[in-house]
Amino acid sequence: MTDHTAEQQAWAAALHAHGRRVTKQRLAVLAAVQHHPHSPAEGILAAAREELPELTAQSVYVVLSDLTDLQMLRRFEPPHSPALYETRVGDNHHHAVCISCGKVEDVDCAVGHAPCLTPHWNEDSKPMTIQIADVLYQGICQDCQAKQQLPVLPSVTQK
Repeated sequence: MTDHTAEQQAWAAALHAHGRRVTKQRLAVLAAVQHHPHSPAEGILAAAREELPELTAQSVYVVLSDLTDLQMLRRFEPPHSPALYETRVGDNHHHAVCISCGKVEDVDCAVGHAPCLTPHWNEDSKPMTIQIADVLYQGICQDCQAKQQLPVLPSVTQK
């Protein structure tokens, strides 16, 4: 079995588990997001059309919205950017965005768990159950630093 076939079978099982029919449009969008994470809808449309040339923009927007509502996809909105989509869901990871070129990288929780999901409420607050906390790191990626001849700062590694 090829990786593509296994991937499609996994997506089909997930769609069935959510009570959705398996359609070529849904599979094409899921594959496009999987292979092009952190892409806007237009980029997903272009990638999905490589597999399904007749796919319409409206279909992509409908599928993205539905799969985001099902939490099969995650949508996030960095500043000065259209919404971006990814298949990495359910782990409350964060993102780093290059302020020069817009490149996006996933960043795992800095302390190994999600303390950001347990905020400290002040006495005037009406606490709510937090499901997602978005932390956005902004900086300049190493490629842009090299182009601008800026010193590359050493990365902080987790132990």
